[in-house]
Amino acid sequence: MTSRPAQPEKQQLILNIPEDLAPVYVNLARITHSPSEMVLDFALMVPGGTPGPANVKTRVLMSPLSAKLFYSALGENLSKFEAKFGEINIPGGSSLAENLFRPPQK
Repeated sequence: MTSRPAQPEKQQLILNIPEDLAPVYVNLARITHSPSEMVLDFALMVPGGTPGPANVKTRVLMSPLSAKLFYSALGENLSKFEAKFGEINIPGGSSLAENLFRPPQK
């Protein structure tokens, strides 16, 4: 009789979130990378607002492995969201940014 190695128990991750941590709304992300890290800049650009650069609200740096795990977790959670609330539709043939930030139609 062969025995299987015991599976490690999944531990619940506990996060310490400071009471004064304010959520930040962003609608734009820029992703760059080097051989050793991924850089995610999250910004806010107001459609139709004052021309100029988007205001970066936060920058997240992570290893390529962590980025791939994040990518997988985000995809899994988007699938769960769509199963519960319906498909998230991305506007037509152009990019989402072009649809969000094009000049107002007259």
